Amino acid sequence: MSSINTDVVVAHNEADNELKEQEKYLHKLTCCFRGIEKPLEILPKVDSLEDLIAKLHDAFSTVSVNMYLVNHLMLSYKSKPSEWKKFAKWNRSRYTRNLVDIGNGKFNLLILCWPADHGSAIHDHADSHCFMKLLQGELAEVKFEMPKTQGIEDGPTEATQTENFEEEKLKETATTILKEGDVAYINDNIGLHRVENRNHTDGAVSLHLYCPPFQMCSVFPSGSAKKVKCPVTFYSKYGVRQEQE
Repeated sequence: MSSINTDVVVAHNEADNELKEQEKYLHKLTCCFRGIEKPLEILPKVDSLEDLIAKLHDAFSTVSVNMYLVNHLMLSYKSKPSEWKKFAKWNRSRYTRNLVDIGNGKFNLLILCWPADHGSAIHDHADSHCFMKLLQGELAEVKFEMPKTQGIEDGPTEATQTENFEEEKLKETATTILKEGDVAYINDNIGLHRVENRNHTDGAVSLHLYCPPFQMCSVFPSGSAKKVKCPVTFYSKYGVRQEQE
């Protein structure tokens, strides 16, 4: 193997190891990070969506990500439809998840479009961080306590276990109405949530940051501890509609 090829392999392995270390660090932070409500005066402002993406890439360039900075950046961005409209792909019958930036594999930045009278199922975030910023309209975030016993619907369970999972109803803990500019934060140590557009006529648009990215999450369709594993997919990527979601 040539020295150039060897250098490429070494660099790739180092990047892969750094990514794994960062994932461990981010998962560990879910135990203590709870989010902030206002931008921090001492930190840099965000001028545009492009600037937000650039600053997020910089924030995730080290293993020890400063989550207060990440939260601050999401809070600081001022919604400008001319910047995000090209990413906002709609479906009349359901909400859509539209990929804006893949964050070099370290985070996913998405635009979610919520038609009137539509919402998500109750779901977790696969032990990752979730930031949700309202860009347009109004959304309701309903939080639930993480159930003490959890069953996977598509996995092998004893009949008595399944009955226990179905009997344990999820406990609602809070409902927050999010307006334009607001940022909500959640992780699995805080609990589960459901997001709803309760407006009967107008759609809503939100900007979401997930870190580290994940390919599967759990939904709780019956409102009980019985959960279903669900793949996480994209309705569009970088403004281009995907054939299958």
